[in-house]
Amino acid sequence: MKKLRVTVEGKAYDVLVEIMDEGAAAPAAAAPVQSAPMSAPITAPTPAPAPKAAPAAGASDIASPLAGKVVSIDVKVGQDVAEGAQVATIEAMKMNTYIYAPKAGKIGSIHATVGDGIEEGAIIIKYA
Repeated sequence: MKKLRVTVEGKAYDVLVEIMDEGAAAPAAAAPVQSAPMSAPITAPTPAPAPKAAPAAGASDIASPLAGKVVSIDVKVGQDVAEGAQVATIEAMKMNTYIYAPKAGKIGSIHATVGDGIEEGAIIIKYA
């Protein structure tokens, strides 16, 4: 028998679990185990804010290639950018993905801010 602590819907319970080998036969029915909630309830962590929904995509848009968190926006509205210039950084699974301008042009609007959760395909930047 092994004593474990299980948390169900924020309440912690101490339970006894029998570990069986694959070749062992099932034991006779064991007596039910009584358990009581722990004196100090465990609180669930606060959920992260929901990712921003994607605006309608168009030909003059730069979209996120993956879901993650916006780490940086490297351009400003009205700024001229060259093709291949870094415009933003998205973090997913502790790795940064750099977003580059697919064409030269002027930044018309920015639809994400640093710290935002963002979905794959969500528009980050629109050209003017």
